[in-house]
Amino acid sequence: MIRRCGKSEFEVINAIINDSAQAYKGVIPTDCWKEPYMSRDELQHEIEDGVLFWGCEENGELVGVMGIQQVEDVTLIRHAYVRTARRNKGIGRRLLAALREQTTGQLLVGTWADAAWAIRFYEKQGFQLLSPAEKDRLLEKYWSISDRQVEASAVLSKIKRVGELHRQ
Repeated sequence: MIRRCGKSEFEVINAIINDSAQAYKGVIPTDCWKEPYMSRDELQHEIEDGVLFWGCEENGELVGVMGIQQVEDVTLIRHAYVRTARRNKGIGRRLLAALREQTTGQLLVGTWADAAWAIRFYEKQGFQLLSPAEKDRLLEKYWSISDRQVEASAVLSKIKRVGELHRQ
């Protein structure tokens, strides 16, 4: 079941993010890695900044989360993570599909440029990898991240039009 996460699930969301983010260890630049990957304060800041988390619940357990954030004229997909033990079972695809249903217009997602599996995932969902120049422009306009993270990131885009049919 895909549903909006409640305030009481803050710790679970944080645990899923930090469990899943272990996949980036040794892949992203070492100066961008930290433990925990996302602190409680950072997660709280993201929520206060307008990131709304949705989750996939299976057998009463939250197994994946994905955030959505409206910024100016675009919708950002933020913090998409699935528990390590539950990867490659369609959870990320279902979460992304549910969030896409809530939007029209341009969807943007940022990820680490060296995380080839993440880029492939979004490309399979119809997103297109943007040029380095466009990536830099969009990251500066819509995200609040360090110059180093901009350098090490990729941005993908999908335009969803009113009336677009969703295929599951």
